This record gives sequence, C-alpha cells and structure tokens, in this order.
Amino acid sequence: MRTATQNLIDDHDEILKLIDIMEVVTHLEVPDSDDLETIVDLIRDFADGVHHQKEEQLLFPRLLERGFSKESGPVAVMLHEHTVGRNYVAGIREGIEMYRKNQRNALENIRSNMDGYIFLLRSHINKENNILFRMADQSLTARDQAELLDRFGVIESGTVNGDLHRASIDRIALLGKKYLNEYPG
Repeated sequence: MRTATQNLIDDHDEILKLIDIMEVVTHLEVPDSDDLETIVDLIRDFADGVHHQKEEQLLFPRLLERGFSKESGPVAVMLHEHTVGRNYVAGIREGIEMYRKNQRNALENIRSNMDGYIFLLRSHINKENNILFRMADQSLTARDQAELLDRFGVIESGTVNGDLHRASIDRIALLGKKYLNEYPG
C-alpha cells in the first residue's frame, strides 16, 4: 500500500535534486539571474507551497492527534526548520534583487543564504525521512495513511494549486538537464 509518508519522501527526492542544482548554480562565477529566480520560485511553489502544505496542514496535525507534541520533539523541530528555511529563501530573493541591480555583495548574499538553505534542507530531509516519518508510520493507522494520501492528492491537483506539483517536478527536471546532465523521465 502506498503511504502518505512515501508520498512526502518522493517529494523529498525532487527537493534534493533542486538542492543539487542549487549547489552547482551558487558556485558559478556568473549565475544566470533567471535560473536563480526559477530556483526560488520552485522553492516557494513546490517545497514550501505544495510539500510543506501537506506536512503543516495535514500530516503534522494528524501526528499531534496521535500524541506528538507541538512544543518539543520532531514535529516542533520540523516546524522550526521550515521557518528557518523560509528566512534563507527571503535572503536569497533579496540577493537576487541586488544581483539584478548589479549591487555590491549580491552574490555573497545569494551564496551565503543558498549554502545555509542547502545545509539545512539536507539535514532536515534526513531527519524527516529517517526519524519523523518512521515514527509516523508506527503511529498512523492504515486509515490515517489513506486519508492523508487522498488529501495530499487534493493539494497536488486541486483548484488551489492546479497542476503545480507536476509542473514543478518538470521544471526541476529541466534545470537538472541544464546543470546536472540529468534528463526528465
């Protein structure tokens, strides 16, 4: 049976591809400002939009119902790290605006925030995949998993996000083709 946690792990695989792309782009001598903007848009739309929406609006509340704490423990840590990640993304966006205006220290700002985001997300995803989701799998019933998975599908394809989930994965694949020699499919 496919589970809600496996759905989130699949998202993580795509987010890790995006992070690999970020690592390449951030160390280019002259990064393409449009690609930087696309990366930030993908973080906003896919990682923070669709993926975090599934976690923060659906999975985490269900885990709280099953006895997890919002004040301490893995859910609290994940929520805090989502906030830290959003702060890095705001810094990246600010750096891109500076970069487009040829302002001093723009690339340093972008690189510093991207490096922080990359480090945070690699650790964050590892904790979710190997700790939180394993705990969730032990705590959630088969019915919980099925209900969450159905509701994840609404987020992925519903009127709020349209086909943003699939479109984001396709955009990550295109960037991967450009920067990582990876092809869609």
